[in-house]
Amino acid sequence: MSVRLAHGPGEAPRPMPVTAVVALGANLGRRAETLAAAVDELRRLTLTSDVRVSEPIETVAVTLDGEDEDAPRYLNAVALLSTRLAPAELLASLHRIEARHGRVRRERWGDRTLDLDLIAYGDDVIDGPDLVVPHPRAHEREFVLGPWVELDPDAEIPGRGRIADLLEGLRP
Repeated sequence: MSVRLAHGPGEAPRPMPVTAVVALGANLGRRAETLAAAVDELRRLTLTSDVRVSEPIETVAVTLDGEDEDAPRYLNAVALLSTRLAPAELLASLHRIEARHGRVRRERWGDRTLDLDLIAYGDDVIDGPDLVVPHPRAHEREFVLGPWVELDPDAEIPGRGRIADLLEGLRP
């Protein structure tokens, strides 16, 4: 099978791998098992290798109105992966993994069996109708920055700065 066919339709695969950052979260069902299965699927993505994953952390649910102590708690982690998949194809792959784990997109910021967010794609800045990278709220989320800094203490969010400094600014 050709690389082009393995990649899927749309933008061509990258000639050189890029490091992508994916945030994982689940607050319904068997959270730990779901995250572990999702990581296994990330490791099997075409044109993708070197998947590294942070230790999961438990966090309070965040909604449009702020933290919701009454909602089921989330288990969150961050994965770094080296991929040649184009950003849109990587996002589509993440959505397929979510769907296989029962994710239904009904309510924005609602409870979910699995949430996979594309946080960063190398140094790319993308502002499209279906994809915004870096993730527009990643710099405000301790549950993203904390696990990410564990994997890559020198990482930066394009246009925002070092994640270690961003994380320090969020902590009292």
